[in-house]
Amino acid sequence: MNLEIKGVSVSRKSLTQQFSRNKKHMQGWRHRSWISNSPRPSDVPQLDLGRLVDSDDEDDSTSFPLSTVHINFEAPCLSSTISWGICLPSTLYLSNAQKIIPENLPSPTQKYKQKYQQYQIEIKEGYKRYSQINSEKNRLNISWQQSPKIIDKMNAQVEDQVKDDVTALDRKAFLQQCYTNSPFNLLQCQKRSEAEVVATEKKKRDIIEQVMIDQLCRIKTHSTLTENILLNKLQFDARILSRNGRDACRELMGFFFVHEKSLTIYEYRQFGTSRTNALPFIHKGIYSHQYGQRKGKQYLLQDFYVGANLTFLTSDHLSLPKSIKENPLIILRITHIDQLTLDSLRKNFVEDGDGLIEQEESDRSIFMNIQDLLKEKLHQSAVRILTGLGKYFRHLDKKGNGLLCKVDFEQALKVFQLEVPGKDFEDLWLILDISGNGQVDCGEFKRAIFGEMNEYRKTFLRKAYMKLDFTKTGSVSITNIKKCYCAKKHPHVISGCATEEEIKSSFIETLENACNHPHEVSYCEFEDYYEGLSFGISDDEDFINILRNSWGI
Repeated sequence: MNLEIKGVSVSRKSLTQQFSRNKKHMQGWRHRSWISNSPRPSDVPQLDLGRLVDSDDEDDSTSFPLSTVHINFEAPCLSSTISWGICLPSTLYLSNAQKIIPENLPSPTQKYKQKYQQYQIEIKEGYKRYSQINSEKNRLNISWQQSPKIIDKMNAQVEDQVKDDVTALDRKAFLQQCYTNSPFNLLQCQKRSEAEVVATEKKKRDIIEQVMIDQLCRIKTHSTLTENILLNKLQFDARILSRNGRDACRELMGFFFVHEKSLTIYEYRQFGTSRTNALPFIHKGIYSHQYGQRKGKQYLLQDFYVGANLTFLTSDHLSLPKSIKENPLIILRITHIDQLTLDSLRKNFVEDGDGLIEQEESDRSIFMNIQDLLKEKLHQSAVRILTGLGKYFRHLDKKGNGLLCKVDFEQALKVFQLEVPGKDFEDLWLILDISGNGQVDCGEFKRAIFGEMNEYRKTFLRKAYMKLDFTKTGSVSITNIKKCYCAKKHPHVISGCATEEEIKSSFIETLENACNHPHEVSYCEFEDYYEGLSFGISDDEDFINILRNSWGI
Protein backbone atom coordinates (compact mmCIF):
# COMPACT_ATOMS: atom_id res chain seq x y z
CA MET A 1 0.00 0.00 0.00
CA ASN A 2 1.29 3.45 -0.88
CA LEU A 3 0.55 6.79 0.84
CA GLU A 4 1.44 9.67 -1.41
CA ILE A 5 1.78 13.10 0.17
CA LYS A 6 2.32 15.36 -2.82
CA GLY A 7 5.72 14.24 -4.05
CA VAL A 8 6.60 11.84 -1.21
CA SER A 9 6.02 8.16 -1.85
CA VAL A 10 5.60 6.25 1.39
CA SER A 11 5.57 2.46 1.18
CA ARG A 12 4.79 -0.06 3.87
CA LYS A 13 8.36 -1.42 3.73
CA SER A 14 10.00 1.97 4.21
CA LEU A 15 7.70 2.78 7.12
CA THR A 16 8.51 -0.55 8.78
CA GLN A 17 12.23 0.14 8.49
CA GLN A 18 11.75 3.60 9.93
CA PHE A 19 9.91 2.16 12.94
CA SER A 20 12.63 -0.44 13.50
CA ARG A 21 15.32 2.24 13.68
CA ASN A 22 13.26 4.27 16.17
CA LYS A 23 12.05 1.31 18.24
CA LYS A 24 14.31 2.10 21.17
CA HIS A 25 12.71 5.59 21.39
CA MET A 26 9.19 4.23 21.40
CA GLN A 27 8.89 2.48 24.76
CA GLY A 28 5.42 1.36 25.63
CA TRP A 29 4.28 1.18 22.02
CA ARG A 30 3.03 -2.21 20.92
CA HIS A 31 1.78 -3.43 17.61
CA ARG A 32 -1.90 -4.24 17.64
CA SER A 33 -2.28 -7.69 16.25
CA TRP A 34 -5.98 -7.19 15.63
CA ILE A 35 -5.39 -4.41 13.11
CA SER A 36 -5.97 -5.49 9.56
CA ASN A 37 -3.06 -5.21 7.11
CA SER A 38 -5.31 -5.21 4.12
CA PRO A 39 -4.72 -2.60 1.40
CA ARG A 40 -6.78 0.62 1.13
CA PRO A 41 -10.38 -0.18 0.20
CA SER A 42 -11.32 0.78 -3.31
CA ASP A 43 -14.14 3.08 -2.17
CA VAL A 44 -11.77 5.23 -0.05
CA PRO A 45 -10.17 8.05 -2.03
CA GLN A 46 -6.41 8.45 -2.16
CA LEU A 47 -5.00 10.98 0.33
CA ASP A 48 -3.98 14.18 -1.44
CA LEU A 49 -3.12 17.11 0.80
CA GLY A 50 -2.85 19.35 -2.19
CA ARG A 51 -6.64 19.64 -2.13
CA LEU A 52 -6.79 20.74 1.50
CA VAL A 53 -7.10 24.45 0.82
CA ASP A 54 -9.82 27.00 1.53
CA SER A 55 -12.84 27.08 -0.69
CA ASP A 56 -12.07 29.08 -3.79
CA ASP A 57 -15.68 29.84 -4.65
CA GLU A 58 -15.61 33.29 -3.05
CA ASP A 59 -12.29 34.72 -4.23
CA ASP A 60 -11.79 32.81 -7.51
CA SER A 61 -8.44 31.49 -6.31
CA THR A 62 -7.02 28.28 -7.68
CA SER A 63 -5.47 25.39 -5.86
CA PHE A 64 -1.73 25.19 -5.67
CA PRO A 65 0.60 22.22 -5.12
CA LEU A 66 2.24 21.77 -1.78
CA SER A 67 5.96 21.26 -1.55
CA THR A 68 7.54 18.06 -0.41
CA VAL A 69 6.65 17.27 3.20
CA HIS A 70 9.02 15.49 5.57
CA ILE A 71 7.33 13.74 8.50
CA ASN A 72 9.29 12.93 11.62
CA PHE A 73 8.10 9.89 13.56
CA GLU A 74 10.58 10.11 16.45
CA ALA A 75 8.06 11.13 19.13
CA PRO A 76 7.26 8.28 21.53
CA CYS A 77 3.53 7.74 21.94
CA LEU A 78 0.71 5.27 22.06
CA SER A 79 -0.65 3.72 18.94
CA SER A 80 -3.39 5.02 16.74
CA THR A 81 -4.66 3.64 13.49
CA ILE A 82 -4.37 6.16 10.66
CA SER A 83 -4.11 3.69 7.78
CA TRP A 84 -5.67 0.41 6.77
CA GLY A 85 -2.57 -1.70 7.39
CA ILE A 86 -0.10 0.08 9.64
CA CYS A 87 -0.39 1.20 13.26
CA LEU A 88 1.33 4.59 13.54
CA PRO A 89 2.05 6.83 16.53
CA SER A 90 -0.89 9.04 17.49
CA THR A 91 1.23 12.19 17.82
CA LEU A 92 3.12 13.25 14.74
CA TYR A 93 5.06 16.37 15.47
CA LEU A 94 6.97 18.49 13.03
CA SER A 95 10.20 20.22 13.86
CA ASN A 96 10.44 23.97 13.43
CA ALA A 97 12.42 23.52 10.20
CA GLN A 98 9.94 21.02 8.82
CA LYS A 99 6.58 22.80 9.26
CA ILE A 100 4.03 22.42 6.49
CA ILE A 101 4.33 25.89 4.97
CA PRO A 102 3.66 26.10 1.25
CA GLU A 103 6.42 27.88 -0.62
CA ASN A 104 4.08 29.67 -2.98
CA LEU A 105 1.23 30.56 -0.54
CA PRO A 106 -0.66 33.53 -1.99
CA SER A 107 -1.30 36.59 0.17
CA PRO A 108 -4.85 37.02 1.56
CA THR A 109 -7.31 38.86 -0.62
CA GLN A 110 -8.70 42.28 0.23
CA LYS A 111 -12.06 40.72 1.02
CA TYR A 112 -10.59 38.49 3.73
CA LYS A 113 -8.59 41.41 5.14
CA GLN A 114 -11.84 43.38 5.55
CA LYS A 115 -13.55 40.40 7.17
CA TYR A 116 -10.68 40.01 9.61
CA GLN A 117 -10.76 43.70 10.53
CA GLN A 118 -14.53 43.55 11.03
CA TYR A 119 -14.13 40.46 13.19
CA GLN A 120 -11.54 42.26 15.35
CA ILE A 121 -13.88 45.23 15.85
CA GLU A 122 -16.84 43.01 16.76
CA ILE A 123 -14.78 41.06 19.28
CA LYS A 124 -13.57 44.25 20.96
CA GLU A 125 -17.06 45.83 21.06
CA GLY A 126 -18.61 42.61 22.34
CA TYR A 127 -16.07 42.31 25.12
CA LYS A 128 -16.51 45.97 26.04
CA ARG A 129 -20.29 45.59 26.28
CA TYR A 130 -19.95 42.34 28.22
CA SER A 131 -17.66 44.07 30.73
CA GLN A 132 -20.09 46.97 31.11
CA ILE A 133 -23.06 44.66 31.73
CA ASN A 134 -21.13 42.63 34.30
CA SER A 135 -19.94 45.72 36.13
CA GLU A 136 -23.49 47.11 36.20
CA LYS A 137 -24.90 43.85 37.58
CA ASN A 138 -22.19 43.69 40.22
CA ARG A 139 -22.94 47.26 41.21
CA LEU A 140 -26.66 46.55 41.56
CA ASN A 141 -26.02 43.42 43.62
CA ILE A 142 -24.09 45.35 46.27
CA SER A 143 -26.11 45.64 49.45
CA TRP A 144 -27.14 49.18 50.23
CA GLN A 145 -26.85 48.46 53.91
CA GLN A 146 -23.09 47.92 53.82
CA SER A 147 -22.21 51.59 54.02
CA PRO A 148 -24.05 54.95 54.08
CA LYS A 149 -21.66 56.16 51.37
CA ILE A 150 -23.12 53.62 48.94
CA ILE A 151 -26.63 54.96 49.54
CA ASP A 152 -25.45 58.53 49.01
CA LYS A 153 -23.76 57.50 45.76
CA MET A 154 -26.89 55.73 44.50
CA ASN A 155 -29.01 58.73 45.47
CA ALA A 156 -26.77 60.97 43.37
CA GLN A 157 -27.05 58.62 40.40
CA VAL A 158 -30.84 58.51 40.65
CA GLU A 159 -30.95 62.30 40.85
CA ASP A 160 -28.89 62.55 37.68
CA GLN A 161 -31.24 60.16 35.89
CA VAL A 162 -34.40 62.10 36.75
CA LYS A 163 -33.08 65.54 35.84
CA ASP A 164 -34.39 65.23 32.29
CA ASP A 165 -38.15 65.18 31.82
CA VAL A 166 -38.02 62.30 29.35
CA THR A 167 -35.16 59.82 29.23
CA ALA A 168 -34.38 56.99 26.83
CA LEU A 169 -35.92 54.57 29.34
CA ASP A 170 -39.17 56.56 29.29
CA ARG A 171 -39.30 56.45 25.51
CA LYS A 172 -38.78 52.68 25.49
CA ALA A 173 -41.51 52.22 28.09
CA PHE A 174 -43.82 54.42 26.03
CA LEU A 175 -43.54 51.93 23.15
CA GLN A 176 -45.75 49.54 25.12
CA GLN A 177 -48.59 52.08 25.09
CA CYS A 178 -48.64 51.89 21.29
CA TYR A 179 -50.38 48.53 21.65
CA THR A 180 -53.60 50.45 22.29
CA ASN A 181 -53.62 51.32 18.58
CA SER A 182 -53.67 47.63 17.68
CA PRO A 183 -56.82 46.07 19.17
CA PHE A 184 -56.76 42.47 20.13
CA ASN A 185 -58.59 40.18 17.74
CA LEU A 186 -62.24 40.62 18.68
CA LEU A 187 -63.30 37.11 17.69
CA GLN A 188 -60.45 35.55 19.64
CA CYS A 189 -61.14 37.87 22.56
CA GLN A 190 -64.82 36.90 22.55
CA LYS A 191 -64.02 33.18 22.56
CA ARG A 192 -61.59 33.56 25.44
CA SER A 193 -64.02 35.72 27.40
CA GLU A 194 -66.77 33.14 26.99
CA ALA A 195 -64.44 30.37 28.15
CA GLU A 196 -63.34 32.46 31.14
CA VAL A 197 -66.96 33.21 32.08
CA VAL A 198 -67.82 29.50 31.99
CA ALA A 199 -64.77 28.62 34.11
CA THR A 200 -65.53 31.43 36.60
CA GLU A 201 -69.16 30.39 36.95
CA LYS A 202 -68.09 26.82 37.62
CA LYS A 203 -65.73 27.99 40.36
CA LYS A 204 -68.46 30.08 41.95
CA ARG A 205 -70.96 27.20 41.89
CA ASP A 206 -68.41 24.88 43.49
CA ILE A 207 -67.62 27.37 46.25
CA ILE A 208 -71.27 28.25 46.93
CA GLU A 209 -72.15 24.56 47.12
CA GLN A 210 -69.33 23.92 49.56
CA VAL A 211 -70.30 26.95 51.70
CA MET A 212 -73.90 25.80 51.91
CA ILE A 213 -72.84 22.31 52.96
CA ASP A 214 -70.51 23.65 55.63
CA GLN A 215 -73.03 26.10 57.06
CA LEU A 216 -75.95 23.66 57.13
CA CYS A 217 -73.78 21.24 59.07
CA ARG A 218 -73.01 23.87 61.71
CA ILE A 219 -76.32 25.71 62.08
CA LYS A 220 -78.76 23.91 64.42
CA THR A 221 -81.69 26.33 64.54
CA HIS A 222 -85.21 26.63 63.19
CA SER A 223 -85.36 25.94 59.46
CA THR A 224 -86.94 29.34 58.61
CA LEU A 225 -84.21 31.23 60.44
CA THR A 226 -81.56 29.08 58.86
CA GLU A 227 -82.99 29.83 55.44
CA ASN A 228 -83.02 33.59 56.11
CA ILE A 229 -79.44 33.52 57.31
CA LEU A 230 -78.20 31.65 54.28
CA LEU A 231 -80.26 33.50 51.68
CA ASN A 232 -79.53 37.06 52.83
CA LYS A 233 -75.85 37.02 52.07
CA LEU A 234 -73.57 39.22 49.97
CA GLN A 235 -71.10 37.51 47.69
CA PHE A 236 -67.77 39.16 46.80
CA ASP A 237 -64.34 38.34 45.32
CA ALA A 238 -61.13 39.34 47.07
CA ARG A 239 -57.35 39.25 46.78
CA ILE A 240 -54.52 39.55 49.28
CA LEU A 241 -52.50 42.74 49.42
CA SER A 242 -49.08 41.13 49.47
CA ARG A 243 -45.66 41.56 47.90
CA ASN A 244 -45.47 37.77 47.62
CA GLY A 245 -46.62 36.81 44.12
CA ARG A 246 -47.95 33.43 45.20
CA ASP A 247 -50.22 34.97 47.85
CA ALA A 248 -51.20 37.96 45.72
CA CYS A 249 -52.61 35.64 43.02
CA ARG A 250 -54.75 33.49 45.33
CA GLU A 251 -58.40 33.28 44.23
CA LEU A 252 -60.67 34.16 47.15
CA MET A 253 -64.45 34.39 47.40
CA GLY A 254 -66.24 35.74 50.46
CA PHE A 255 -69.77 35.85 51.88
CA PHE A 256 -71.20 38.39 54.30
CA PHE A 257 -74.30 37.16 56.14
CA VAL A 258 -76.36 40.24 56.88
CA HIS A 259 -78.62 38.72 59.59
CA GLU A 260 -75.69 37.73 61.80
CA LYS A 261 -73.22 40.32 60.47
CA SER A 262 -70.78 37.47 60.09
CA LEU A 263 -68.52 36.62 57.17
CA THR A 264 -66.49 33.78 55.74
CA ILE A 265 -63.94 33.60 52.93
CA TYR A 266 -63.05 30.55 50.84
CA GLU A 267 -60.16 29.84 48.53
CA TYR A 268 -60.59 27.99 45.26
CA ARG A 269 -57.77 25.48 44.92
CA GLN A 270 -56.84 23.23 42.02
CA PHE A 271 -54.88 20.04 42.64
CA GLY A 272 -53.33 18.58 39.51
CA THR A 273 -55.27 18.79 36.26
CA SER A 274 -58.68 17.53 37.28
CA ARG A 275 -59.20 17.82 41.05
CA THR A 276 -60.51 21.08 42.52
CA ASN A 277 -61.73 22.04 45.95
CA ALA A 278 -63.02 25.03 47.90
CA LEU A 279 -61.29 25.37 51.26
CA PRO A 280 -62.07 27.80 54.11
CA PHE A 281 -59.56 30.64 54.22
CA ILE A 282 -61.26 32.79 56.88
CA HIS A 283 -63.68 30.70 58.93
CA LYS A 284 -67.20 31.98 59.49
CA GLY A 285 -67.43 34.42 62.38
CA ILE A 286 -68.11 37.98 63.49
CA TYR A 287 -65.04 40.11 62.82
CA SER A 288 -63.93 43.71 63.34
CA HIS A 289 -61.57 46.10 61.56
CA GLN A 290 -57.97 45.67 62.69
CA TYR A 291 -56.50 48.76 61.03
CA GLY A 292 -57.47 52.28 60.04
CA GLN A 293 -59.99 54.77 61.34
CA ARG A 294 -62.53 52.00 61.98
CA LYS A 295 -60.19 49.80 64.02
CA GLY A 296 -62.17 47.78 66.58
CA LYS A 297 -65.54 48.38 64.89
CA GLN A 298 -67.57 45.42 63.63
CA TYR A 299 -67.93 44.85 59.89
CA LEU A 300 -71.20 46.19 58.49
CA LEU A 301 -72.83 46.08 55.09
CA GLN A 302 -71.50 49.57 54.31
CA ASP A 303 -67.92 48.25 54.53
CA PHE A 304 -68.34 46.12 51.41
CA TYR A 305 -67.64 47.76 48.05
CA VAL A 306 -65.09 47.33 45.25
CA GLY A 307 -61.74 48.64 46.48
CA ALA A 308 -62.53 48.25 50.20
CA ASN A 309 -60.01 46.61 52.51
CA LEU A 310 -60.81 43.89 55.06
CA THR A 311 -58.21 43.39 57.78
CA PHE A 312 -57.71 40.33 60.03
CA LEU A 313 -55.18 39.22 62.63
CA THR A 314 -53.18 36.27 61.38
CA SER A 315 -52.92 34.94 64.94
CA ASP A 316 -56.69 34.30 64.92
CA HIS A 317 -56.45 31.97 61.91
CA LEU A 318 -54.07 29.09 62.41
CA SER A 319 -54.86 27.46 59.06
CA LEU A 320 -53.41 30.35 57.02
CA PRO A 321 -50.34 29.63 54.85
CA LYS A 322 -46.97 30.13 56.50
CA SER A 323 -45.99 32.99 54.17
CA ILE A 324 -49.05 34.96 55.29
CA LYS A 325 -48.61 34.29 59.00
CA GLU A 326 -45.19 35.96 58.89
CA ASN A 327 -47.02 39.31 59.20
CA PRO A 328 -49.32 40.09 62.14
CA LEU A 329 -51.97 41.52 59.80
CA ILE A 330 -53.57 40.23 56.63
CA ILE A 331 -55.27 42.76 54.33
CA LEU A 332 -57.83 41.61 51.76
CA ARG A 333 -58.95 43.88 48.92
CA ILE A 334 -62.47 43.44 47.51
CA THR A 335 -62.12 43.15 43.72
CA HIS A 336 -65.68 42.36 42.66
CA ILE A 337 -69.07 42.37 44.33
CA ASP A 338 -72.60 41.27 43.51
CA GLN A 339 -73.97 44.78 42.99
CA LEU A 340 -77.63 43.75 42.46
CA THR A 341 -77.69 41.83 45.73
CA LEU A 342 -75.89 44.69 47.51
CA ASP A 343 -78.50 47.24 46.37
CA SER A 344 -81.32 44.93 47.44
CA LEU A 345 -79.80 44.30 50.87
CA ARG A 346 -79.24 48.02 51.46
CA LYS A 347 -82.94 48.65 50.93
CA ASN A 348 -84.03 45.91 53.33
CA PHE A 349 -81.38 46.37 56.02
CA VAL A 350 -80.84 49.91 57.24
CA GLU A 351 -77.67 50.54 59.24
CA ASP A 352 -76.75 53.48 61.42
CA GLY A 353 -73.72 55.52 60.41
CA ASP A 354 -70.69 55.64 62.69
CA GLY A 355 -69.69 59.25 62.04
CA LEU A 356 -66.47 58.33 60.22
CA ILE A 357 -67.70 58.95 56.68
CA GLU A 358 -66.89 62.66 56.84
CA GLN A 359 -63.41 61.95 58.24
CA GLU A 360 -62.70 59.43 55.47
CA GLU A 361 -63.84 61.93 52.85
CA SER A 362 -61.45 64.51 54.29
CA ASP A 363 -58.58 62.01 54.17
CA ARG A 364 -59.34 61.16 50.55
CA SER A 365 -59.35 64.87 49.71
CA ILE A 366 -55.79 65.22 51.07
CA PHE A 367 -54.68 62.23 49.00
CA MET A 368 -56.28 63.67 45.86
CA ASN A 369 -54.54 67.03 46.32
CA ILE A 370 -51.12 65.37 46.50
CA GLN A 371 -51.92 63.11 43.56
CA ASP A 372 -52.92 66.14 41.46
CA LEU A 373 -49.60 67.83 42.29
CA LEU A 374 -47.61 64.81 41.13
CA LYS A 375 -49.74 64.01 38.10
CA GLU A 376 -47.87 66.38 35.78
CA LYS A 377 -44.49 64.99 36.90
CA LEU A 378 -45.62 61.43 36.25
CA HIS A 379 -47.28 62.09 32.92
CA GLN A 380 -44.41 60.86 30.74
CA SER A 381 -42.08 59.28 33.30
CA ALA A 382 -44.45 57.18 35.42
CA VAL A 383 -42.86 53.81 34.59
CA ARG A 384 -39.33 54.94 35.44
CA ILE A 385 -40.34 56.79 38.61
CA LEU A 386 -42.74 54.21 40.05
CA THR A 387 -40.44 51.25 39.36
CA GLY A 388 -37.42 53.19 40.57
CA LEU A 389 -39.20 54.27 43.73
CA GLY A 390 -40.33 50.72 44.46
CA LYS A 391 -36.78 49.47 43.96
CA TYR A 392 -35.47 52.25 46.21
CA PHE A 393 -37.90 51.31 49.00
CA ARG A 394 -36.98 47.62 48.77
CA HIS A 395 -33.29 48.49 49.19
CA LEU A 396 -34.01 50.62 52.26
CA ASP A 397 -36.26 47.96 53.80
CA LYS A 398 -33.62 46.25 55.95
CA LYS A 399 -36.07 44.06 57.90
CA GLY A 400 -38.04 42.99 54.82
CA ASN A 401 -41.43 43.81 56.39
CA GLY A 402 -42.24 46.66 54.01
CA LEU A 403 -42.21 49.33 56.75
CA LEU A 404 -40.14 52.53 56.55
CA CYS A 405 -39.86 55.63 58.71
CA LYS A 406 -40.77 59.21 57.89
CA VAL A 407 -37.20 60.26 57.07
CA ASP A 408 -36.88 57.47 54.49
CA PHE A 409 -40.01 58.59 52.64
CA GLU A 410 -38.95 62.25 52.68
CA GLN A 411 -35.53 61.32 51.32
CA ALA A 412 -37.10 59.16 48.57
CA LEU A 413 -39.35 62.01 47.39
CA LYS A 414 -36.32 64.31 47.33
CA VAL A 415 -34.17 61.86 45.34
CA PHE A 416 -36.86 61.38 42.68
CA GLN A 417 -37.66 65.11 42.65
CA LEU A 418 -41.29 64.61 43.68
CA GLU A 419 -42.17 67.90 45.32
CA VAL A 420 -44.85 67.67 48.02
CA PRO A 421 -45.51 70.75 50.18
CA GLY A 422 -44.48 70.35 53.81
CA LYS A 423 -48.00 70.81 55.20
CA ASP A 424 -49.51 68.29 52.80
CA PHE A 425 -46.82 65.76 53.70
CA GLU A 426 -47.45 66.24 57.42
CA ASP A 427 -51.20 65.78 56.95
CA LEU A 428 -50.49 62.69 54.84
CA TRP A 429 -48.25 61.23 57.54
CA LEU A 430 -50.81 61.80 60.29
CA ILE A 431 -53.37 59.85 58.26
CA LEU A 432 -51.09 56.94 57.40
CA ASP A 433 -49.30 56.59 60.77
CA ILE A 434 -52.44 55.60 62.65
CA SER A 435 -50.63 53.41 65.15
CA GLY A 436 -48.20 56.21 65.97
CA ASN A 437 -45.12 53.96 65.84
CA GLY A 438 -43.40 56.15 63.22
CA GLN A 439 -43.53 53.55 60.44
CA VAL A 440 -45.77 53.17 57.39
CA ASP A 441 -46.10 50.41 54.80
CA CYS A 442 -44.36 51.28 51.51
CA GLY A 443 -47.26 50.08 49.37
CA GLU A 444 -49.76 52.10 51.36
CA PHE A 445 -47.60 55.20 51.03
CA LYS A 446 -47.31 54.78 47.24
CA ARG A 447 -51.04 54.24 46.86
CA ALA A 448 -51.72 57.38 48.88
CA ILE A 449 -49.49 59.77 46.88
CA PHE A 450 -49.88 58.24 43.40
CA GLY A 451 -53.21 56.44 43.50
CA GLU A 452 -53.45 53.02 41.85
CA MET A 453 -55.03 51.29 38.89
CA ASN A 454 -58.54 50.02 39.45
CA GLU A 455 -59.35 46.43 40.33
CA TYR A 456 -60.69 45.69 36.84
CA ARG A 457 -57.23 46.36 35.38
CA LYS A 458 -55.47 44.48 38.17
CA THR A 459 -57.60 41.41 37.48
CA PHE A 460 -56.08 41.17 33.99
CA LEU A 461 -52.63 42.01 35.36
CA ARG A 462 -52.82 39.02 37.70
CA LYS A 463 -53.96 36.82 34.80
CA ALA A 464 -50.86 37.80 32.84
CA TYR A 465 -48.59 37.13 35.81
CA MET A 466 -50.22 33.79 36.60
CA LYS A 467 -49.64 32.75 32.99
CA LEU A 468 -45.94 33.47 33.49
CA ASP A 469 -45.71 32.03 37.00
CA PHE A 470 -47.61 28.84 36.27
CA THR A 471 -45.67 27.00 38.99
CA LYS A 472 -46.77 29.63 41.56
CA THR A 473 -43.32 30.26 42.98
CA GLY A 474 -43.79 34.02 43.40
CA SER A 475 -41.15 35.06 40.85
CA VAL A 476 -40.57 34.67 37.11
CA SER A 477 -37.25 34.29 35.33
CA ILE A 478 -36.33 36.73 32.58
CA THR A 479 -35.89 33.72 30.29
CA ASN A 480 -39.56 32.73 30.69
CA ILE A 481 -40.66 36.32 30.15
CA LYS A 482 -38.71 36.47 26.89
CA LYS A 483 -40.36 33.25 25.75
CA CYS A 484 -43.91 34.38 26.57
CA TYR A 485 -43.73 38.04 25.53
CA CYS A 486 -45.15 38.57 22.04
CA ALA A 487 -44.37 41.59 19.84
CA LYS A 488 -45.96 40.36 16.59
CA LYS A 489 -48.99 42.63 16.95
CA HIS A 490 -47.08 45.76 17.88
CA PRO A 491 -47.94 48.58 15.42
CA HIS A 492 -44.25 49.33 14.78
CA VAL A 493 -43.63 45.69 13.87
CA ILE A 494 -46.68 45.53 11.60
CA SER A 495 -45.66 48.74 9.82
CA GLY A 496 -42.05 47.57 9.46
CA CYS A 497 -40.60 50.41 11.54
CA ALA A 498 -39.11 47.96 14.05
CA THR A 499 -38.47 44.26 14.42
CA GLU A 500 -39.99 41.94 17.01
CA GLU A 501 -36.61 41.58 18.68
CA GLU A 502 -36.20 45.37 19.01
CA ILE A 503 -39.60 45.79 20.69
CA LYS A 504 -38.96 42.81 22.95
CA SER A 505 -35.50 44.13 23.91
CA SER A 506 -36.93 47.55 24.80
CA PHE A 507 -39.55 45.92 27.04
CA ILE A 508 -37.03 43.63 28.76
CA GLU A 509 -34.64 46.53 29.36
CA THR A 510 -37.28 48.69 31.05
CA LEU A 511 -38.57 45.74 33.10
CA GLU A 512 -35.07 44.71 34.23
CA ASN A 513 -34.49 48.28 35.38
CA ALA A 514 -37.22 47.71 37.99
CA CYS A 515 -35.72 44.50 39.38
CA ASN A 516 -33.40 43.97 42.32
CA HIS A 517 -32.12 40.72 40.81
CA PRO A 518 -30.95 40.76 37.18
CA HIS A 519 -32.39 37.37 36.21
CA GLU A 520 -35.86 37.26 37.81
CA VAL A 521 -38.95 39.43 38.25
CA SER A 522 -41.11 39.36 41.37
CA TYR A 523 -44.82 40.09 41.41
CA CYS A 524 -44.43 43.49 43.05
CA GLU A 525 -41.85 44.53 40.41
CA PHE A 526 -44.14 43.34 37.62
CA GLU A 527 -47.02 45.26 39.20
CA ASP A 528 -44.95 48.43 39.63
CA TYR A 529 -44.06 48.37 35.92
CA TYR A 530 -47.65 48.13 34.75
CA GLU A 531 -48.82 50.53 37.45
CA GLY A 532 -46.59 53.15 35.83
CA LEU A 533 -47.72 52.16 32.34
CA SER A 534 -51.35 52.40 33.43
CA PHE A 535 -50.85 55.93 34.69
CA GLY A 536 -50.97 57.51 31.22
CA ILE A 537 -53.86 55.38 29.86
CA SER A 538 -57.32 56.68 30.68
CA ASP A 539 -59.42 53.97 29.04
CA ASP A 540 -59.60 50.56 30.74
CA GLU A 541 -60.00 48.64 27.48
CA ASP A 542 -56.90 50.29 26.02
CA PHE A 543 -54.85 49.12 28.98
CA ILE A 544 -56.28 45.60 28.76
CA ASN A 545 -55.45 45.57 25.04
CA ILE A 546 -51.79 46.06 25.97
CA LEU A 547 -51.88 43.00 28.22
CA ARG A 548 -53.79 40.90 25.71
CA ASN A 549 -51.53 41.72 22.80
CA SER A 550 -48.36 41.25 24.84
CA TRP A 551 -49.26 38.09 26.74
CA GLY A 552 -52.16 36.55 24.82
CA ILE A 553 -54.50 36.43 27.83
